[in-house]
Amino acid sequence: MSSPPVEEQLRVALAGLVDGLPARQASTAVDRLIAHYRGTTPTHTPVLRDHADVVAYAAYRMPATFEAVVSALTAFADRAPHWSPASHLDVGGGTGAAVWAASLVWGDGPGADSGEVLPVRRTTVLDWAQPALALGRELAGGSASASLRAARWETGKLSATALAAAARTERTPAPAPPVELVTVSYVLGELTAEDRRETVAAAARAGRAVVVVEPGTPDGYLRVREARDLLVDAGLTVLAPCPHSAACPLTPGEDWCHFAARVSRSSLHRQVKGGSLPYEDEKFSYVAAMRPGAVNGTPAGARIVRKPQLRKGQVLLDLCGAGEVMGRTTVSKRHGALYREAREAAWGGVWPPEQGPDEP
Repeated sequence: MSSPPVEEQLRVALAGLVDGLPARQASTAVDRLIAHYRGTTPTHTPVLRDHADVVAYAAYRMPATFEAVVSALTAFADRAPHWSPASHLDVGGGTGAAVWAASLVWGDGPGADSGEVLPVRRTTVLDWAQPALALGRELAGGSASASLRAARWETGKLSATALAAAARTERTPAPAPPVELVTVSYVLGELTAEDRRETVAAAARAGRAVVVVEPGTPDGYLRVREARDLLVDAGLTVLAPCPHSAACPLTPGEDWCHFAARVSRSSLHRQVKGGSLPYEDEKFSYVAAMRPGAVNGTPAGARIVRKPQLRKGQVLLDLCGAGEVMGRTTVSKRHGALYREAREAAWGGVWPPEQGPDEP
Protein backbone atom coordinates (compact mmCIF):
# COMPACT_ATOMS: atom_id res chain seq x y z
CA MET A 1 0.00 0.00 0.00
CA SER A 2 1.47 3.36 -1.04
CA SER A 3 1.97 6.19 1.43
CA PRO A 4 -0.24 9.32 1.34
CA PRO A 5 1.20 12.34 -0.52
CA VAL A 6 3.72 14.41 1.42
CA GLU A 7 1.33 17.38 1.75
CA GLU A 8 -1.38 15.10 3.17
CA GLN A 9 1.06 13.62 5.69
CA LEU A 10 1.97 17.14 6.82
CA ARG A 11 -1.69 18.19 7.11
CA VAL A 12 -2.55 15.19 9.28
CA ALA A 13 0.53 15.73 11.48
CA LEU A 14 -0.36 19.41 12.04
CA ALA A 15 -3.96 18.55 12.89
CA GLY A 16 -2.77 16.13 15.55
CA LEU A 17 -0.61 18.82 17.14
CA VAL A 18 -3.29 21.47 17.49
CA ASP A 19 -5.81 19.00 18.89
CA GLY A 20 -3.81 18.96 22.10
CA LEU A 21 -3.49 22.76 22.51
CA PRO A 22 -6.19 24.79 24.33
CA ALA A 23 -8.01 27.08 21.88
CA ARG A 24 -7.41 30.25 23.92
CA GLN A 25 -3.70 29.55 24.22
CA ALA A 26 -3.41 28.90 20.49
CA SER A 27 -5.37 32.07 19.68
CA THR A 28 -3.14 34.24 21.90
CA ALA A 29 0.01 32.81 20.33
CA VAL A 30 -1.36 33.31 16.80
CA ASP A 31 -2.26 36.95 17.56
CA ARG A 32 1.29 37.61 18.77
CA LEU A 33 2.77 35.94 15.68
CA ILE A 34 0.54 38.01 13.39
CA ALA A 35 1.76 41.18 15.11
CA HIS A 36 5.34 39.99 14.64
CA TYR A 37 4.99 39.27 10.93
CA ARG A 38 3.38 42.68 10.33
CA GLY A 39 5.77 44.67 12.46
CA THR A 40 9.45 45.06 13.24
CA THR A 41 11.17 41.83 14.19
CA PRO A 42 13.41 41.67 17.26
CA THR A 43 16.71 40.11 16.31
CA HIS A 44 18.32 39.32 19.68
CA THR A 45 16.05 36.36 20.57
CA PRO A 46 14.15 33.67 18.64
CA VAL A 47 10.59 34.59 17.69
CA LEU A 48 9.27 31.15 18.72
CA ARG A 49 9.71 31.03 22.50
CA ASP A 50 7.74 28.03 23.79
CA HIS A 51 5.61 25.05 22.79
CA ALA A 52 2.42 27.11 22.34
CA ASP A 53 4.23 29.54 20.05
CA VAL A 54 5.64 26.73 17.96
CA VAL A 55 2.36 24.85 17.59
CA ALA A 56 0.58 28.10 16.69
CA TYR A 57 3.28 28.92 14.15
CA ALA A 58 3.12 25.45 12.63
CA ALA A 59 -0.65 25.66 12.21
CA TYR A 60 -0.70 29.32 11.17
CA ARG A 61 2.34 29.56 8.88
CA MET A 62 3.79 26.15 8.03
CA PRO A 63 1.29 25.21 5.26
CA ALA A 64 1.93 28.49 3.41
CA THR A 65 5.69 28.34 3.94
CA PHE A 66 5.69 24.75 2.70
CA GLU A 67 3.84 25.66 -0.53
CA ALA A 68 6.06 28.69 -1.21
CA VAL A 69 9.24 26.64 -0.79
CA VAL A 70 7.77 23.83 -2.91
CA SER A 71 7.20 26.39 -5.69
CA ALA A 72 10.77 27.72 -5.43
CA LEU A 73 12.36 24.26 -5.33
CA THR A 74 10.18 23.06 -8.21
CA ALA A 75 11.30 26.02 -10.33
CA PHE A 76 14.90 25.15 -9.50
CA ALA A 77 14.36 21.45 -10.27
CA ASP A 78 12.83 22.38 -13.64
CA ARG A 79 16.07 24.19 -14.57
CA ALA A 80 18.26 21.25 -13.40
CA PRO A 81 16.06 18.24 -14.27
CA HIS A 82 18.79 15.62 -13.97
CA TRP A 83 19.98 16.70 -10.52
CA SER A 84 18.74 15.52 -7.14
CA PRO A 85 20.47 16.57 -3.90
CA ALA A 86 21.99 13.78 -1.82
CA SER A 87 22.38 16.14 1.17
CA HIS A 88 20.36 19.12 2.40
CA LEU A 89 21.08 21.74 5.06
CA ASP A 90 18.11 23.90 6.03
CA VAL A 91 19.31 27.10 7.73
CA GLY A 92 16.84 28.60 10.19
CA GLY A 93 14.51 25.76 9.28
CA GLY A 94 12.47 25.81 12.49
CA THR A 95 9.72 23.21 12.23
CA GLY A 96 11.06 21.94 8.90
CA ALA A 97 8.78 23.25 6.13
CA ALA A 98 11.69 23.33 3.65
CA VAL A 99 12.78 19.74 4.31
CA TRP A 100 9.19 18.58 3.81
CA ALA A 101 9.19 20.58 0.56
CA ALA A 102 12.43 18.92 -0.60
CA SER A 103 10.89 15.54 0.15
CA LEU A 104 7.95 16.39 -2.11
CA VAL A 105 10.12 17.71 -4.97
CA TRP A 106 12.96 15.16 -4.92
CA GLY A 107 11.71 12.24 -2.85
CA ASP A 108 14.27 10.69 -0.51
CA GLY A 109 17.27 11.43 -2.71
CA PRO A 110 19.05 10.22 -5.84
CA GLY A 111 18.03 6.66 -6.67
CA ALA A 112 15.74 6.32 -3.64
CA ASP A 113 12.78 5.39 -5.87
CA SER A 114 14.75 3.16 -8.24
CA GLY A 115 14.51 0.01 -6.15
CA GLU A 116 18.24 0.04 -5.44
CA VAL A 117 19.57 0.02 -1.89
CA LEU A 118 21.01 3.52 -1.73
CA PRO A 119 21.44 5.99 1.14
CA VAL A 120 18.61 8.45 1.60
CA ARG A 121 19.28 12.17 1.43
CA ARG A 122 21.25 13.39 4.46
CA THR A 123 19.17 16.15 5.98
CA THR A 124 20.13 18.66 8.68
CA VAL A 125 17.98 21.45 10.10
CA LEU A 126 19.79 24.27 11.93
CA ASP A 127 17.87 26.76 14.07
CA TRP A 128 18.34 28.73 17.26
CA ALA A 129 14.79 28.02 18.56
CA GLN A 130 14.99 24.67 20.33
CA PRO A 131 11.17 24.35 20.77
CA ALA A 132 10.74 24.69 16.99
CA LEU A 133 13.33 21.99 16.34
CA ALA A 134 11.68 19.66 18.87
CA LEU A 135 8.33 20.02 17.17
CA GLY A 136 9.92 19.65 13.72
CA ARG A 137 11.53 16.41 14.84
CA GLU A 138 8.16 15.20 16.13
CA LEU A 139 6.42 16.01 12.85
CA ALA A 140 9.15 14.40 10.73
CA GLY A 141 9.21 11.30 12.91
CA GLY A 142 5.71 10.38 11.78
CA SER A 143 6.44 10.89 8.08
CA ALA A 144 6.64 8.09 5.51
CA SER A 145 9.82 9.75 4.18
CA ALA A 146 13.02 8.02 5.25
CA SER A 147 15.05 11.21 4.77
CA LEU A 148 12.69 13.15 7.05
CA ARG A 149 12.68 10.50 9.74
CA ALA A 150 16.49 10.36 9.70
CA ALA A 151 16.97 14.16 9.70
CA ARG A 152 19.25 15.79 12.29
CA TRP A 153 17.87 18.80 14.18
CA GLU A 154 20.76 21.00 15.34
CA THR A 155 20.42 23.88 17.82
CA GLY A 156 22.67 26.85 17.19
CA LYS A 157 22.73 30.59 16.51
CA LEU A 158 22.56 31.33 12.80
CA SER A 159 26.20 32.27 12.40
CA ALA A 160 28.78 31.33 9.80
CA THR A 161 30.55 29.17 12.39
CA ALA A 162 27.40 27.21 13.31
CA LEU A 163 26.40 26.81 9.68
CA ALA A 164 29.84 25.53 8.71
CA ALA A 165 29.83 23.10 11.65
CA ALA A 166 26.42 21.73 10.67
CA ALA A 167 27.55 21.39 7.06
CA ARG A 168 30.87 19.74 7.90
CA THR A 169 29.13 16.85 9.64
CA GLU A 170 28.39 15.69 6.11
CA ARG A 171 32.03 14.49 6.10
CA THR A 172 32.90 15.91 2.71
CA PRO A 173 36.56 17.02 2.70
CA ALA A 174 37.41 20.70 2.27
CA PRO A 175 37.58 22.75 0.13
CA ALA A 176 34.60 21.29 -1.78
CA PRO A 177 31.17 22.56 -0.65
CA PRO A 178 30.08 19.91 1.85
CA VAL A 179 26.32 20.06 1.17
CA GLU A 180 24.55 19.73 -2.17
CA LEU A 181 21.54 21.89 -1.24
CA VAL A 182 21.27 24.72 1.28
CA THR A 183 17.88 26.36 1.88
CA VAL A 184 17.38 29.64 3.76
CA SER A 185 13.64 30.25 3.92
CA TYR A 186 11.59 32.82 5.83
CA VAL A 187 14.39 33.59 8.25
CA LEU A 188 16.45 36.53 6.91
CA GLY A 189 13.86 38.99 8.22
CA GLU A 190 14.64 37.81 11.75
CA LEU A 191 18.32 38.72 11.45
CA THR A 192 20.29 41.94 11.63
CA ALA A 193 21.72 43.24 8.36
CA GLU A 194 25.19 41.98 9.30
CA ASP A 195 23.89 38.53 10.28
CA ARG A 196 21.88 38.30 7.04
CA ARG A 197 24.95 38.90 4.92
CA GLU A 198 27.06 36.52 7.01
CA THR A 199 24.41 33.77 6.78
CA VAL A 200 24.02 34.02 3.00
CA ALA A 201 27.78 34.15 2.46
CA ALA A 202 28.19 31.05 4.64
CA ALA A 203 25.42 29.29 2.71
CA ALA A 204 27.24 30.07 -0.55
CA ARG A 205 30.43 28.51 0.83
CA ALA A 206 28.61 25.45 2.16
CA GLY A 207 26.32 24.54 -0.72
CA ARG A 208 26.58 23.42 -4.31
CA ALA A 209 23.09 24.91 -4.70
CA VAL A 210 21.46 27.60 -2.55
CA VAL A 211 17.76 28.55 -2.47
CA VAL A 212 16.60 31.63 -0.52
CA VAL A 213 12.87 32.27 0.04
CA GLU A 214 11.30 35.29 1.76
CA PRO A 215 7.78 36.77 2.03
CA GLY A 216 6.65 38.43 -1.20
CA THR A 217 6.65 41.94 0.24
CA PRO A 218 8.80 44.87 -0.88
CA ASP A 219 11.08 44.30 2.12
CA GLY A 220 11.20 40.55 1.51
CA TYR A 221 12.16 41.17 -2.11
CA LEU A 222 14.97 43.51 -1.04
CA ARG A 223 16.36 40.81 1.26
CA VAL A 224 16.24 38.28 -1.60
CA ARG A 225 17.82 40.80 -3.96
CA GLU A 226 20.68 41.36 -1.51
CA ALA A 227 21.10 37.58 -1.11
CA ARG A 228 21.12 37.18 -4.90
CA ASP A 229 23.95 39.71 -5.23
CA LEU A 230 25.95 37.93 -2.52
CA LEU A 231 25.48 34.53 -4.19
CA VAL A 232 26.57 35.89 -7.57
CA ASP A 233 29.59 37.59 -5.99
CA ALA A 234 30.48 34.20 -4.45
CA GLY A 235 30.61 32.64 -7.93
CA LEU A 236 27.18 31.01 -8.13
CA THR A 237 24.94 31.20 -11.21
CA VAL A 238 21.27 32.11 -10.82
CA LEU A 239 18.91 29.47 -12.24
CA ALA A 240 15.53 30.78 -11.06
CA PRO A 241 13.49 32.84 -11.19
CA CYS A 242 15.86 35.15 -13.06
CA PRO A 243 16.93 34.15 -16.59
CA HIS A 244 20.35 35.72 -15.95
CA SER A 245 22.86 36.50 -13.22
CA ALA A 246 23.25 40.15 -14.19
CA ALA A 247 21.86 43.01 -12.12
CA CYS A 248 18.12 42.95 -11.38
CA PRO A 249 16.42 45.43 -13.76
CA LEU A 250 13.78 46.49 -11.21
CA THR A 251 14.13 49.81 -9.41
CA PRO A 252 13.94 49.31 -5.62
CA GLY A 253 11.06 51.22 -4.10
CA GLU A 254 9.10 51.27 -7.36
CA ASP A 255 8.52 47.57 -7.98
CA TRP A 256 9.41 44.19 -6.55
CA CYS A 257 9.72 40.66 -7.93
CA HIS A 258 7.39 38.18 -6.25
CA PHE A 259 5.19 35.20 -7.04
CA ALA A 260 2.19 33.39 -5.57
CA ALA A 261 1.58 29.83 -4.38
CA ARG A 262 -1.96 28.51 -3.89
CA VAL A 263 -2.43 27.07 -0.40
CA SER A 264 -5.36 24.73 0.26
CA ARG A 265 -6.82 25.49 3.67
CA SER A 266 -7.84 22.56 5.84
CA SER A 267 -10.60 23.09 8.42
CA LEU A 268 -7.82 23.40 11.01
CA HIS A 269 -6.06 26.08 8.97
CA ARG A 270 -9.29 28.07 8.52
CA GLN A 271 -9.97 27.81 12.25
CA VAL A 272 -6.52 29.02 13.30
CA LYS A 273 -6.41 31.85 10.75
CA GLY A 274 -10.02 32.90 11.22
CA GLY A 275 -10.79 32.61 7.49
CA SER A 276 -13.65 31.07 5.55
CA LEU A 277 -12.22 30.50 2.06
CA PRO A 278 -10.92 26.98 1.27
CA TYR A 279 -7.67 28.45 -0.07
CA GLU A 280 -5.30 31.41 0.13
CA ASP A 281 -2.43 32.71 -2.01
CA GLU A 282 0.96 32.95 -0.37
CA LYS A 283 3.09 35.69 -1.95
CA PHE A 284 6.82 35.01 -1.87
CA SER A 285 10.14 36.12 -3.36
CA TYR A 286 13.02 33.74 -4.00
CA VAL A 287 16.33 33.10 -5.70
CA ALA A 288 17.84 29.73 -6.60
CA ALA A 289 21.50 29.54 -7.58
CA MET A 290 24.01 26.79 -8.31
CA ARG A 291 27.76 26.46 -8.36
CA PRO A 292 28.95 25.89 -11.96
CA GLY A 293 30.38 22.42 -12.44
CA ALA A 294 28.64 21.08 -9.33
CA VAL A 295 25.08 21.27 -10.71
CA ASN A 296 24.11 21.02 -14.37
CA GLY A 297 21.39 23.54 -15.07
CA THR A 298 20.32 26.24 -17.51
CA PRO A 299 18.38 29.44 -16.74
CA ALA A 300 15.09 30.04 -18.53
CA GLY A 301 14.90 32.21 -21.64
CA ALA A 302 12.42 34.52 -19.90
CA ARG A 303 10.19 34.39 -16.82
CA ILE A 304 6.59 35.63 -16.45
CA VAL A 305 6.82 38.01 -13.51
CA ARG A 306 3.20 39.15 -13.22
CA LYS A 307 -0.16 37.47 -13.52
CA PRO A 308 -0.96 37.26 -17.26
CA GLN A 309 -3.68 39.67 -18.38
CA LEU A 310 -6.35 38.18 -20.65
CA ARG A 311 -7.93 40.50 -23.21
CA LYS A 312 -10.27 39.79 -26.08
CA GLY A 313 -8.07 37.97 -28.57
CA GLN A 314 -4.90 38.91 -26.66
CA VAL A 315 -2.76 37.90 -23.69
CA LEU A 316 -0.39 40.43 -22.11
CA LEU A 317 2.71 38.94 -20.52
CA ASP A 318 5.17 40.85 -18.32
CA LEU A 319 8.55 39.20 -18.81
CA CYS A 320 12.02 39.34 -17.31
CA GLY A 321 14.45 38.29 -20.02
CA ALA A 322 18.14 37.65 -20.45
CA GLY A 323 20.47 40.63 -20.38
CA GLU A 324 18.68 42.71 -17.71
CA VAL A 325 15.60 43.16 -19.93
CA MET A 326 12.14 43.74 -18.43
CA GLY A 327 9.18 44.31 -20.68
CA ARG A 328 5.71 43.34 -21.87
CA THR A 329 4.85 41.16 -24.84
CA THR A 330 1.45 40.73 -26.46
CA VAL A 331 0.38 37.34 -27.80
CA SER A 332 -2.67 37.46 -30.07
CA LYS A 333 -4.82 34.95 -31.93
CA ARG A 334 -2.70 35.37 -35.03
CA HIS A 335 0.08 33.56 -33.16
CA GLY A 336 -1.97 30.34 -33.35
CA ALA A 337 -0.72 27.61 -31.01
CA LEU A 338 1.41 30.11 -29.08
CA TYR A 339 -1.74 32.09 -28.28
CA ARG A 340 -3.37 28.99 -26.82
CA GLU A 341 -0.24 28.41 -24.74
CA ALA A 342 -0.33 32.02 -23.55
CA ARG A 343 -3.90 31.66 -22.31
CA GLU A 344 -2.73 28.77 -20.14
CA ALA A 345 0.46 30.50 -19.01
CA ALA A 346 0.93 31.07 -15.30
CA TRP A 347 2.58 33.74 -13.19
CA GLY A 348 6.12 32.52 -12.51
CA GLY A 349 6.23 30.28 -15.58
CA VAL A 350 8.80 30.18 -18.38
CA TRP A 351 8.14 31.91 -21.71
CA PRO A 352 8.05 30.84 -24.47
CA PRO A 353 6.99 27.34 -23.38
CA GLU A 354 9.82 24.87 -23.57
CA GLN A 355 9.27 21.73 -25.63
CA GLY A 356 9.85 18.30 -24.17
CA PRO A 357 12.19 15.84 -25.91
CA ASP A 358 9.26 14.10 -27.67
CA GLU A 359 7.45 17.25 -28.77
CA PRO A 360 7.77 18.59 -32.34
